[in-house]
Amino acid sequence: MALWLFKSEPDCYSYANLVTDRATDWDGVANALAQKHLRAVKKGDRVFFYHTGDEKAIVGVMQAAGDPKPAADDEKGKQVVIPVKPIRKLKTPVTLAAIKAEGTFADWELIRISRLSVMPVSEERWKRIEEMSQRC
Repeated sequence: MALWLFKSEPDCYSYANLVTDRATDWDGVANALAQKHLRAVKKGDRVFFYHTGDEKAIVGVMQAAGDPKPAADDEKGKQVVIPVKPIRKLKTPVTLAAIKAEGTFADWELIRISRLSVMPVSEERWKRIEEMSQRC
């Protein structure tokens, strides 16, 4: 099982929307590297849900509910979407500022390639984010 982080502007689609919907197809990913990562996601993989915009924080955990499938609105057939479902909201959102303050995250794509919307998360980083989310 692999670990990932997906980003979304909460004004467009938030973690609360996902909880209400109970599942959705993660779509709208156009960047080539993000699409490459999306193609590597497999059913059962865990995913951090990151709110972009003013919030800039990891707010929840979701799971890939299926393998990649072709994006219905992509006439060229190059883009894929991933069905996802919510697992849980984090007790405390983990902000980008808090992540940047931790030296161990300095080489992570979240810091280095800030506009990338889909990226892998190492098991060590996942565990650290989980620990950070338990703070009051």
